[in-house]
Amino acid sequence: MQNLVLYCRAGYEKDCAAEIQWRAEELYIGGFVKAKPNDAYVVFQTFEADGADKLMEQIKLNDLVFARQMFAAGELLKDLPESDRVTPIVESLADVEKAGELRVETPDTNEAKELSTFCRKLTVPLRQGLKKSGSLLNKEHPKRPIIHVCFVAPGQAYCGYSLSYNTSPHFMGIPRLKFPSDAPSRSTLKLDEAFSHFLTKEEQEIRAKSGMNAVDLGACPGGWTYQLVRRGMFVSAVDNGPMNEKLMETGQIKHYREDGFKFEPPRKNVYWLVCDMVEKPSRVAELIEDWAVRGWFKEAIFNLKLPMKSRFKEVRQILAKMDEMLREYGVEDFKVQCKHLYHDRDEVTVHLWLNPSKEF
Repeated sequence: MQNLVLYCRAGYEKDCAAEIQWRAEELYIGGFVKAKPNDAYVVFQTFEADGADKLMEQIKLNDLVFARQMFAAGELLKDLPESDRVTPIVESLADVEKAGELRVETPDTNEAKELSTFCRKLTVPLRQGLKKSGSLLNKEHPKRPIIHVCFVAPGQAYCGYSLSYNTSPHFMGIPRLKFPSDAPSRSTLKLDEAFSHFLTKEEQEIRAKSGMNAVDLGACPGGWTYQLVRRGMFVSAVDNGPMNEKLMETGQIKHYREDGFKFEPPRKNVYWLVCDMVEKPSRVAELIEDWAVRGWFKEAIFNLKLPMKSRFKEVRQILAKMDEMLREYGVEDFKVQCKHLYHDRDEVTVHLWLNPSKEF
């Protein structure tokens, strides 16, 4: 297939487009981007007939900062007849064999979401049609490709597939998290999503468990601290502002009324460092680099607030400099991941893991 469809946050189409264009050029796969502001999706049309298939096989979704989901697709189906939308969709997916799941989706915009009821109604007859044609297995299979039918407008859809080992497990690439009623702020969902995104459930049981020591820089009023406490950790909450009183009553928090940029942990047995301070992204990155070089944590999750323009360029430069600085100061064994998570707004979330090759 020629088209790689990527979902992103509305308003971030230029950043998603710049990123996939850069990654495709690295792989010597030519093509061009089709994107409109606030559509919440980008299409990279390759010059090769199977260019999208190659990109999907060689680029990991988790390595893309601004894409929530990606799938290879044919040309946009237009003017689908109201009397029978199933037949042309099934015909367009004739080359897909024995897929394990069907997702009838829309981009994440208010306009597109108006089609969600229609998508739900279409799913049952479409599933039956795809099973009959052989494109979809009779029972869902987690290791087979996933068929995506994305309606971008009434009667218009991109149809294709993603690979089971290189796809978002979530419908539309959006995790469904419930806001805890006793959390101090909605920012708590950002750290909750970050743990779920960067660590599997099994990894969380080992690397984000009860009894660990953590530091939250810029903690007030405690949205991120709440997630650490919920996991049974003991937290040094660093902020000149007040912390949520109910959260403090857990007895798992020590509040340091200090500047997060000047704070030094009194004991060097910190496993998790988290930070969601509203500061220039380069300054936050330098702070995390300093902690990493000093060996003051094992893993860190932190947010980088983004500028209004050239956001992908800014993120790329900051991550490249972080890699350079850590290596320059002798930190050779580390892993960095970065994602524009669903609960992020004008920011990206970074996960830095020191010495991942060593056993826990």
